[in-house]
Amino acid sequence: MADDAWTVGRLLNWTTEWLGGKGSDSPRLDAEVLLAHVRGCPRIMLYTAFDTPVGDVERARFRELVKRRGEGEPVAYLVGSREFFSLPFTVGPAVLVPRPETEGLVVRVIDLCKPLSAPRVVDVGTGSGAIAVALAKHLPTARLTATDVSPPALAVARENALRHGVAERTEFIECDLLADPRAAGPWDIVVSNPPYVRDDEFESLPRDVRLHEPKGALVAGPTGVEVIARLASSAVERLAPGGWLVVEIGPTIATAAEAAIAAVAGLEPGPTLKDLAGLPRIVQARKAS
Repeated sequence: MADDAWTVGRLLNWTTEWLGGKGSDSPRLDAEVLLAHVRGCPRIMLYTAFDTPVGDVERARFRELVKRRGEGEPVAYLVGSREFFSLPFTVGPAVLVPRPETEGLVVRVIDLCKPLSAPRVVDVGTGSGAIAVALAKHLPTARLTATDVSPPALAVARENALRHGVAERTEFIECDLLADPRAAGPWDIVVSNPPYVRDDEFESLPRDVRLHEPKGALVAGPTGVEVIARLASSAVERLAPGGWLVVEIGPTIATAAEAAIAAVAGLEPGPTLKDLAGLPRIVQARKAS
């Protein structure tokens, strides 16, 4: 084999260095995910193929994806998929890329539903459907509803529900928060990962997020709690007595989010939960019994 042959190992090493120079915070992982996608194999299989030459067609496809990644396009959009709660989800520019921090919402809702024989759960602002679908997979007796104002996002969510065999138990509704009569409940759980970025925080977001993910799903307004405040006011009217509102937040708005929920009559704030990094990540409240 020629010393200058483009093998799997050589491609990965060169691409890792190049993407690192373009500002990627995980250049090796990015290179491996993209090359595994092009080769149609699990990423782990690359490690047994370091000395395998990569043909011209695959190299051309890989080069195009790497170029787009270097320009800031999220890897999940490039390969069309992202793992969340150990499930693969179809994603694209119409929806946010699911993030590990959001898995805490799913864990919390599953815990809250354990005493309930047939929990009624609504996921507000569902995006890709990751939260609703993960809950449907792990709560086989639950009734799941998911809302979003974006028809393209709902199309992605429906695709993911079909992909994971929960479409028959998950209703998708196009509406703002819980405005549609079909979203009136009563609900045992209202869960949401809403927009919570402040206007003045947007420009400091990572380039791939700022330039490619839907801004409307990220930015709430000047304070970051505009959507959370509206959701809390809506949820208190639609929760069953003793039902829970569970909402993801950004650490910088934790105090404001807690205050916005505490200001809603009929909601009893619960403890704010921290993520694995020790940062405040989930605010919650219970409707008075």
